[in-house]
Amino acid sequence: MTKPKTMPVAADFTHVRDWVFDLDNTLYPHHVNLFAQIDQNMSAFVAELLQLEPDEARALQKRYYHEHGTTLQGLMLNHNIDPNDFLERAHAIDYSALLPHPELGEAIKALPGRKFIFTNGSVPHAEAAARALGILDHFDDIFDIVAADYVPKPAGETYDKFANLHRVDTRHAAMFEDLPRNLKAPKALGMRTVLLTPRNLDDILIERWEVFSEEDDHIDYLTDDLQAFLAALTAG
Repeated sequence: MTKPKTMPVAADFTHVRDWVFDLDNTLYPHHVNLFAQIDQNMSAFVAELLQLEPDEARALQKRYYHEHGTTLQGLMLNHNIDPNDFLERAHAIDYSALLPHPELGEAIKALPGRKFIFTNGSVPHAEAAARALGILDHFDDIFDIVAADYVPKPAGETYDKFANLHRVDTRHAAMFEDLPRNLKAPKALGMRTVLLTPRNLDDILIERWEVFSEEDDHIDYLTDDLQAFLAALTAG
């Protein structure tokens, strides 16, 4: 297999006119660990809904996440829950850990073409996080789990839905993600793929399938610094 590059080559991106970014652990680094709050809220929701002990609720939550792409999808399929109630509860978090990142904002603004956030979360969550980072105004739109009819990444139909909605020519697009499996469909559609990796992997609680492996031949680039990567593409 061809190993992914780590240093951005501007020529590899000159054809890109649509820039697509995941939100959590992509537009902000993994060590911020904002998702820990969401994770805790989801476990509490499952425990309350099904009258389970905390450990049982967390185990079920994780099983649904593995099997269905999101805990929400598993709960909808197996327990017919109201997705809006779940999303509101899951994203009732403190965003103060996210600090303004004007350099990232400038790097995103400088990219030629449109910019999108494509998340398995909700629009309110994406707006709150991007607003805290000071980068919200640089995006043309947010495609969330509601727009996806609650079918999460990595489902191919969800990427098709996004591309059709926004009339994205995927051969002229790039996708930035922190989960390797979520870049398989974009690569198959002809998108340039960039995986965001944690800086200090040993210090972060992360599951094996969430980490890049030699088998991930659908990834073009690896980077642990989104701002520096983007800035290098438009330098000079």
